[in-house]
Amino acid sequence: MNDYLLSVLLGIIEGLTEFLPVSSTAHLRIAEALFHINLSDGYWKMYTIVIQLGAILCLPVYFWDRIAKFIGYSRGNTPLLLAPIKVLRCLIVAILQSRPIQLIIVAFLITAIPAFLLTKIIGKHLESLYIMGMSLLVGGVVMWIVDAMNASAEAAGPGASETRIHTWKMEAMSLGQAIWIGACQILSAVFPGTSRSMSTIAAGQLAGMSRSSALEFSFFLSIPTMVAATGYDLLKSLRGKGANPIGVSQIDPHGWVVLGIGFVVSFLVAYAAVAWFIAWVRKHGFAPFAVYRIVAGILVLAFAARLAG
Repeated sequence: MNDYLLSVLLGIIEGLTEFLPVSSTAHLRIAEALFHINLSDGYWKMYTIVIQLGAILCLPVYFWDRIAKFIGYSRGNTPLLLAPIKVLRCLIVAILQSRPIQLIIVAFLITAIPAFLLTKIIGKHLESLYIMGMSLLVGGVVMWIVDAMNASAEAAGPGASETRIHTWKMEAMSLGQAIWIGACQILSAVFPGTSRSMSTIAAGQLAGMSRSSALEFSFFLSIPTMVAATGYDLLKSLRGKGANPIGVSQIDPHGWVVLGIGFVVSFLVAYAAVAWFIAWVRKHGFAPFAVYRIVAGILVLAFAARLAG
């Protein structure tokens, strides 16, 4: 297949699945296997990191108004060149004063430290279709059960006698909920196929959060989590370090164009997927995604068994 077309297809897959609770990692690995991409090739490993970063960067753009509100940023008459400095200053103040920012940082640290210590185990699991299939299957069952448990409370809405949901807005989260969600997100790092968004959304619902508040926190938490993870991996790869690295000097013009296509396509598709997903969840919930995960998990396990046999 033409590399440019392949890059478009992989960018679409990453953009569609990064924020849906279906595991972008599993979908990318399966697609790479179907397209016979050599996963030991340093370039394609770096390509995967680049398109993931493209998808993640759509979130600051999509949620910029909310982010600006959280950190108390107002453009005003600030010159364009000085705007980044003002944003940084507002962010520092927000870390000290803004509760949503503080909770995001707490959940991020709860996830980041163990994930960093388990880097070698995570690297080994990324190559296992069996682990991905089981994670998709089990995660789908868990998501279906949790969403069904909260369905009546969601239908009743805020102020009803139903007490299962007591946090309807992300801004009303507690420290305990943030710690719990950060701890559950470790599962998505250790077991590819679990899905970072699935683990954070299901954890939030179990902790008494509504669908929309759990989903929003999942989006905001993914910004520091995924930027740190993909940025670290990309830096290692470009500096010629880590497993199967590739330095900048080794990438030819054709390779840069392929990377650029994947990055842009992933960004645009992810932006559209986020907008659609938020609207869908508020009306319909997560059950269809749980069913998809279960079916996909069974198919991946069958595919893994066929490869092994």
